[in-house]
Amino acid sequence: MRRRILLPSILLLVALAAGLLWRGDIAVPDRWNPWTALDLRDPPNLLTGLKLARIKADPDLCRQVLATAGMTFRPVPDRQDAPGCTIENAVAVSRAGVGLDRGFTASCRLAVAFALFERHALQPAAQAAFGERATAIEHLGTYACRNIANRDRRSRHATADAIDLAAVRLADGRRISVLQGWAGNGPEARFLHDLRDRACRIFDVVLSPDYNAAHKDHLHLDVGWFGTCR
Repeated sequence: MRRRILLPSILLLVALAAGLLWRGDIAVPDRWNPWTALDLRDPPNLLTGLKLARIKADPDLCRQVLATAGMTFRPVPDRQDAPGCTIENAVAVSRAGVGLDRGFTASCRLAVAFALFERHALQPAAQAAFGERATAIEHLGTYACRNIANRDRRSRHATADAIDLAAVRLADGRRISVLQGWAGNGPEARFLHDLRDRACRIFDVVLSPDYNAAHKDHLHLDVGWFGTCR
């Protein structure tokens, strides 16, 4: 994955910049300051991954950032349904900047990543491909107490850290589904591939139909502790 290849250099630059900032030798905009909180209005940059990592480790900071997302949501009580199936610091999202075919339960960190995605990946991709605004998404769910297919390890869905995107609706009424639009080189396929690539700048794991047959009808988007984009 491209962003992982540059990680050592990025960390070195961040460390150098942080030292200068700590000494007060330079003044930079908040979006380039590693010590400031993530601002969902700012396009992703080299520090976005670092700021998202801070959110994962700091529930209070995550809720502070999520409050600026423009979503309608309510807190969900923590619970454990089975070993490895735990909901912590989660919210029930009923409305977002883009329309939803149904609400979803998400960890705070997933909700923050989704807010970044719809603003800085979904809308730019739709405008670039069709000159239209994306008005709604259809998804296959977030929380599910289950393992990864054919594996003995829990899915990120088991902690409400993943969402499966199945289709996008545009302002002109078009519906673009992953199942029907992924293959080929037409405008819908180019849009979906671009959307996948843009999502990789925000989510830790992005799995598409190129990964395996289990993902033939959706893009799996999750936040975790390692990264892959396929």
